[in-house]
Amino acid sequence: QGMQEQKKVLNSLMSGALAGAVAKTAVAPLDRTKIMFQGKSAGFCKILYSYRLIYRTYLNEGLWSLWRGNSATMVRVIPYAAIQFCAHEEYKQLLGSYYGFQGKALTPFPRFIAGSLAGTTAAMLTYPLDMVRARMAVTPKEMYSNIVHVFIRISREEGLKTLYRGFTPTILGVIPYAGLSFFTYETLKKLHADHSGKPQPSPPERLLFGACAGLIGQSASYPLDVVRRRMQTAGVMGHTYSSILLTMQEIIREEGLIRGLYKGLSMNWVKGPIAVGISFTTFDLTQILLRKLQHSTNVER
Repeated sequence: QGMQEQKKVLNSLMSGALAGAVAKTAVAPLDRTKIMFQGKSAGFCKILYSYRLIYRTYLNEGLWSLWRGNSATMVRVIPYAAIQFCAHEEYKQLLGSYYGFQGKALTPFPRFIAGSLAGTTAAMLTYPLDMVRARMAVTPKEMYSNIVHVFIRISREEGLKTLYRGFTPTILGVIPYAGLSFFTYETLKKLHADHSGKPQPSPPERLLFGACAGLIGQSASYPLDVVRRRMQTAGVMGHTYSSILLTMQEIIREEGLIRGLYKGLSMNWVKGPIAVGISFTTFDLTQILLRKLQHSTNVER
Protein backbone atom coordinates (compact mmCIF):
# COMPACT_ATOMS: atom_id res chain seq x y z
CA GLN A 1 0.00 0.00 0.00
CA GLY A 2 2.91 2.33 0.78
CA MET A 3 4.46 1.63 -2.62
CA GLN A 4 1.16 2.31 -4.36
CA GLU A 5 0.85 5.66 -2.55
CA GLN A 6 4.42 6.61 -3.53
CA LYS A 7 3.72 5.73 -7.17
CA LYS A 8 0.54 7.80 -7.07
CA VAL A 9 2.39 10.85 -5.68
CA LEU A 10 5.21 10.45 -8.21
CA ASN A 11 2.68 10.16 -11.06
CA SER A 12 0.96 13.34 -9.90
CA LEU A 13 4.27 15.23 -9.66
CA MET A 14 5.40 14.12 -13.14
CA SER A 15 2.01 14.79 -14.73
CA GLY A 16 1.74 18.21 -13.08
CA ALA A 17 5.25 19.21 -14.15
CA LEU A 18 4.56 18.27 -17.77
CA ALA A 19 1.14 19.98 -17.71
CA GLY A 20 2.63 23.25 -16.47
CA ALA A 21 5.54 23.21 -18.93
CA VAL A 22 3.38 22.50 -21.99
CA ALA A 23 0.71 25.05 -21.08
CA LYS A 24 3.07 27.92 -20.25
CA THR A 25 5.30 27.41 -23.27
CA ALA A 26 2.24 27.47 -25.54
CA VAL A 27 1.14 30.90 -24.28
CA ALA A 28 4.55 32.43 -23.41
CA PRO A 29 4.37 35.31 -25.97
CA LEU A 30 0.90 36.29 -24.73
CA ASP A 31 2.06 35.95 -21.13
CA ARG A 32 5.02 38.26 -21.63
CA THR A 33 2.81 40.84 -23.32
CA LYS A 34 0.34 40.72 -20.44
CA ILE A 35 3.08 41.30 -17.85
CA MET A 36 4.43 44.26 -19.88
CA PHE A 37 0.97 45.86 -19.87
CA GLN A 38 0.40 45.18 -16.17
CA GLY A 39 3.73 46.74 -15.25
CA LYS A 40 3.03 50.01 -17.06
CA SER A 41 0.88 52.89 -15.93
CA ALA A 42 -0.39 53.80 -19.40
CA GLY A 43 -2.16 52.11 -22.24
CA PHE A 44 -5.18 49.98 -21.41
CA CYS A 45 -4.67 46.52 -22.87
CA LYS A 46 -6.92 45.77 -25.80
CA ILE A 47 -6.56 42.72 -28.00
CA LEU A 48 -5.51 44.70 -31.09
CA TYR A 49 -2.90 46.69 -29.15
CA SER A 50 -1.61 43.45 -27.62
CA TYR A 51 -0.94 41.88 -30.99
CA ARG A 52 0.70 45.09 -32.19
CA LEU A 53 3.01 44.95 -29.19
CA ILE A 54 3.87 41.32 -29.94
CA TYR A 55 4.61 42.24 -33.56
CA ARG A 56 6.80 45.23 -32.57
CA THR A 57 8.72 43.07 -30.11
CA TYR A 58 9.25 40.49 -32.85
CA LEU A 59 10.54 43.16 -35.29
CA ASN A 60 12.83 44.87 -32.77
CA GLU A 61 14.19 41.88 -30.83
CA GLY A 62 13.51 38.81 -32.97
CA LEU A 63 11.18 35.83 -32.76
CA TRP A 64 12.78 34.17 -29.72
CA SER A 65 12.43 37.41 -27.70
CA LEU A 66 8.72 36.57 -27.44
CA TRP A 67 9.80 33.69 -25.19
CA ARG A 68 12.14 35.90 -23.14
CA GLY A 69 11.80 34.94 -19.50
CA ASN A 70 10.33 31.55 -20.45
CA SER A 71 13.36 29.77 -19.02
CA ALA A 72 12.62 31.49 -15.70
CA THR A 73 8.97 30.57 -16.19
CA MET A 74 9.93 26.91 -16.68
CA VAL A 75 12.15 26.95 -13.59
CA ARG A 76 9.15 28.22 -11.65
CA VAL A 77 6.19 26.58 -13.36
CA ILE A 78 7.53 23.02 -13.41
CA PRO A 79 7.85 22.77 -9.61
CA TYR A 80 4.76 24.99 -9.14
CA ALA A 81 2.49 22.87 -11.34
CA ALA A 82 3.96 19.63 -10.00
CA ILE A 83 3.32 20.71 -6.39
CA GLN A 84 -0.12 22.19 -7.17
CA PHE A 85 -1.52 19.14 -8.98
CA CYS A 86 0.04 16.67 -6.55
CA ALA A 87 -1.17 18.69 -3.55
CA HIS A 88 -4.66 18.85 -5.07
CA GLU A 89 -4.82 15.06 -5.33
CA GLU A 90 -3.65 14.71 -1.72
CA TYR A 91 -6.01 17.40 -0.38
CA LYS A 92 -8.91 15.75 -2.22
CA GLN A 93 -8.06 12.47 -0.52
CA LEU A 94 -7.70 14.09 2.92
CA LEU A 95 -10.93 16.08 2.61
CA GLY A 96 -12.70 13.02 1.24
CA SER A 97 -11.69 11.07 4.34
CA TYR A 98 -12.68 13.96 6.63
CA TYR A 99 -16.10 14.53 5.06
CA GLY A 100 -16.80 10.84 4.47
CA PHE A 101 -16.58 10.97 0.65
CA GLN A 102 -13.71 8.51 0.30
CA GLY A 103 -13.67 7.20 -3.27
CA LYS A 104 -16.46 9.55 -4.34
CA ALA A 105 -16.53 13.04 -5.83
CA LEU A 106 -16.33 15.81 -3.24
CA THR A 107 -19.25 18.15 -2.65
CA PRO A 108 -18.83 21.79 -3.85
CA PHE A 109 -17.33 23.39 -0.72
CA PRO A 110 -14.57 20.79 -0.11
CA ARG A 111 -13.90 20.85 -3.85
CA PHE A 112 -13.21 24.60 -3.68
CA ILE A 113 -11.11 24.23 -0.50
CA ALA A 114 -8.95 21.49 -2.08
CA GLY A 115 -8.14 23.74 -5.05
CA SER A 116 -7.39 26.78 -2.87
CA LEU A 117 -5.09 24.82 -0.57
CA ALA A 118 -3.27 23.31 -3.54
CA GLY A 119 -2.65 26.70 -5.15
CA THR A 120 -1.57 28.27 -1.85
CA THR A 121 0.88 25.45 -1.13
CA ALA A 122 2.49 25.75 -4.57
CA ALA A 123 2.66 29.57 -4.47
CA MET A 124 4.31 29.63 -1.05
CA LEU A 125 7.05 27.22 -2.12
CA THR A 126 7.91 28.80 -5.48
CA TYR A 127 7.28 32.56 -5.07
CA PRO A 128 10.83 33.94 -5.59
CA LEU A 129 10.94 32.24 -8.99
CA ASP A 130 7.76 34.09 -9.99
CA MET A 131 9.39 37.36 -8.96
CA VAL A 132 12.41 36.60 -11.15
CA ARG A 133 10.20 35.70 -14.12
CA ALA A 134 8.30 39.01 -13.84
CA ARG A 135 11.53 41.02 -13.74
CA MET A 136 12.93 39.25 -16.82
CA ALA A 137 9.68 39.82 -18.73
CA VAL A 138 9.61 43.63 -18.30
CA THR A 139 13.31 44.47 -18.64
CA PRO A 140 15.62 44.62 -21.70
CA LYS A 141 17.91 41.62 -22.11
CA GLU A 142 20.97 43.79 -21.35
CA MET A 143 19.80 44.34 -17.77
CA TYR A 144 19.62 40.71 -16.68
CA SER A 145 21.63 38.07 -18.56
CA ASN A 146 20.11 34.99 -16.90
CA ILE A 147 18.07 33.76 -13.93
CA VAL A 148 21.04 33.63 -11.54
CA HIS A 149 21.99 37.20 -12.51
CA VAL A 150 18.48 38.40 -11.57
CA PHE A 151 18.75 36.81 -8.12
CA ILE A 152 22.23 38.29 -7.55
CA ARG A 153 21.33 41.84 -8.65
CA ILE A 154 18.05 41.96 -6.73
CA SER A 155 19.71 40.60 -3.58
CA ARG A 156 22.65 43.02 -3.82
CA GLU A 157 20.84 46.18 -4.95
CA GLU A 158 17.40 45.84 -3.37
CA GLY A 159 17.79 43.27 -0.59
CA LEU A 160 16.60 39.69 -0.16
CA LYS A 161 13.18 40.89 1.07
CA THR A 162 12.51 42.13 -2.47
CA LEU A 163 12.29 38.50 -3.66
CA TYR A 164 9.04 38.29 -1.67
CA ARG A 165 7.60 41.66 -2.70
CA GLY A 166 4.00 41.12 -3.80
CA PHE A 167 3.76 37.84 -1.85
CA THR A 168 0.58 38.80 0.06
CA PRO A 169 -1.52 39.74 -3.01
CA THR A 170 -0.24 36.56 -4.65
CA ILE A 171 -1.61 34.39 -1.84
CA LEU A 172 -4.84 36.40 -1.65
CA GLY A 173 -5.25 36.05 -5.41
CA VAL A 174 -4.37 32.38 -5.65
CA ILE A 175 -7.10 31.35 -3.19
CA PRO A 176 -10.03 32.31 -5.48
CA TYR A 177 -8.03 31.56 -8.65
CA ALA A 178 -6.94 28.01 -7.82
CA GLY A 179 -10.10 27.30 -5.84
CA LEU A 180 -12.46 28.33 -8.64
CA SER A 181 -10.30 26.77 -11.38
CA PHE A 182 -10.16 23.31 -9.80
CA PHE A 183 -13.75 23.62 -8.57
CA THR A 184 -15.06 24.49 -12.04
CA TYR A 185 -13.07 21.79 -13.83
CA GLU A 186 -14.00 19.04 -11.35
CA THR A 187 -17.65 20.15 -11.32
CA LEU A 188 -17.92 20.14 -15.13
CA LYS A 189 -16.35 16.66 -15.28
CA LYS A 190 -18.86 15.39 -12.69
CA LEU A 191 -21.81 16.96 -14.50
CA HIS A 192 -20.59 15.44 -17.76
CA ALA A 193 -20.36 11.97 -16.18
CA ASP A 194 -23.83 12.31 -14.61
CA HIS A 195 -25.54 13.42 -17.82
CA SER A 196 -23.62 11.48 -20.48
CA GLY A 197 -23.10 8.21 -18.65
CA LYS A 198 -19.43 8.23 -19.70
CA PRO A 199 -16.90 7.85 -16.87
CA GLN A 200 -14.35 10.15 -18.57
CA PRO A 201 -14.72 13.12 -20.96
CA SER A 202 -12.89 13.16 -24.30
CA PRO A 203 -9.73 15.32 -24.76
CA PRO A 204 -11.63 18.13 -26.58
CA GLU A 205 -14.20 18.14 -23.76
CA ARG A 206 -11.40 18.33 -21.19
CA LEU A 207 -9.93 21.31 -23.07
CA LEU A 208 -13.31 23.03 -23.03
CA PHE A 209 -13.86 22.35 -19.31
CA GLY A 210 -10.35 23.62 -18.55
CA ALA A 211 -10.93 26.74 -20.64
CA CYS A 212 -14.09 27.53 -18.66
CA ALA A 213 -12.18 26.95 -15.41
CA GLY A 214 -9.41 29.32 -16.48
CA LEU A 215 -11.84 32.02 -17.59
CA ILE A 216 -13.73 32.01 -14.29
CA GLY A 217 -10.69 31.64 -12.02
CA GLN A 218 -8.58 34.35 -13.63
CA SER A 219 -11.41 36.85 -13.97
CA ALA A 220 -12.19 36.54 -10.24
CA SER A 221 -8.60 37.10 -9.08
CA TYR A 222 -7.33 39.49 -11.76
CA PRO A 223 -7.06 42.80 -9.80
CA LEU A 224 -4.77 41.13 -7.27
CA ASP A 225 -2.69 39.78 -10.15
CA VAL A 226 -2.17 43.36 -11.42
CA VAL A 227 -1.20 44.51 -7.90
CA ARG A 228 1.25 41.61 -7.59
CA ARG A 229 2.96 42.48 -10.90
CA ARG A 230 3.23 46.17 -9.98
CA MET A 231 4.85 45.33 -6.65
CA GLN A 232 7.21 42.79 -8.25
CA THR A 233 8.41 45.17 -10.98
CA ALA A 234 8.41 48.38 -8.89
CA GLY A 235 12.20 48.42 -8.53
CA VAL A 236 12.81 48.65 -12.27
CA MET A 237 9.72 50.64 -13.33
CA GLY A 238 10.31 53.72 -11.16
CA HIS A 239 7.58 53.13 -8.54
CA THR A 240 7.65 52.51 -4.80
CA TYR A 241 4.67 50.36 -3.85
CA SER A 242 4.73 49.50 -0.14
CA SER A 243 1.41 47.69 0.43
CA ILE A 244 -1.57 46.18 -1.36
CA LEU A 245 -3.99 48.98 -0.46
CA LEU A 246 -1.56 51.79 -1.34
CA THR A 247 -0.75 50.09 -4.65
CA MET A 248 -4.47 49.76 -5.47
CA GLN A 249 -5.12 53.37 -4.48
CA GLU A 250 -2.29 54.67 -6.68
CA ILE A 251 -3.36 52.55 -9.66
CA ILE A 252 -7.00 53.70 -9.33
CA ARG A 253 -5.98 57.36 -8.85
CA GLU A 254 -3.66 57.40 -11.87
CA GLU A 255 -5.51 55.09 -14.27
CA GLY A 256 -9.03 54.51 -12.97
CA LEU A 257 -10.71 51.43 -11.50
CA ILE A 258 -11.41 49.43 -14.65
CA ARG A 259 -8.52 50.65 -16.80
CA GLY A 260 -6.05 50.17 -13.96
CA LEU A 261 -7.01 47.05 -12.01
CA TYR A 262 -8.26 45.15 -15.07
CA LYS A 263 -5.41 46.12 -17.39
CA GLY A 264 -4.53 43.16 -19.57
CA LEU A 265 -7.73 41.24 -18.77
CA SER A 266 -8.75 41.05 -22.42
CA MET A 267 -5.40 39.37 -23.10
CA ASN A 268 -6.06 37.00 -20.20
CA TRP A 269 -9.41 36.02 -21.70
CA VAL A 270 -7.42 34.74 -24.69
CA LYS A 271 -4.39 33.37 -22.85
CA GLY A 272 -5.95 32.07 -19.64
CA PRO A 273 -8.51 29.61 -21.03
CA ILE A 274 -5.94 28.23 -23.49
CA ALA A 275 -3.29 27.73 -20.79
CA VAL A 276 -5.59 26.25 -18.15
CA GLY A 277 -7.34 24.03 -20.69
CA ILE A 278 -4.02 22.64 -21.93
CA SER A 279 -2.77 22.26 -18.36
CA PHE A 280 -5.74 20.28 -17.01
CA THR A 281 -5.97 18.15 -20.15
CA THR A 282 -2.26 17.34 -20.18
CA PHE A 283 -2.36 16.41 -16.50
CA ASP A 284 -5.35 14.09 -16.86
CA LEU A 285 -4.10 12.37 -20.03
CA THR A 286 -0.58 11.93 -18.61
CA GLN A 287 -2.06 10.41 -15.44
CA ILE A 288 -4.11 7.96 -17.52
CA LEU A 289 -1.07 7.06 -19.65
CA LEU A 290 1.18 6.47 -16.62
CA ARG A 291 -1.46 4.27 -14.97
CA LYS A 292 -1.77 2.18 -18.13
CA LEU A 293 2.01 1.80 -18.39
CA GLN A 294 2.29 0.75 -14.75
CA HIS A 295 -0.61 -1.68 -15.15
CA SER A 296 0.93 -3.30 -18.24
CA THR A 297 4.28 -3.58 -16.44
CA ASN A 298 2.62 -5.29 -13.46
CA VAL A 299 0.79 -7.71 -15.78
CA GLU A 300 4.03 -8.64 -17.54
CA ARG A 301 5.65 -9.34 -14.17
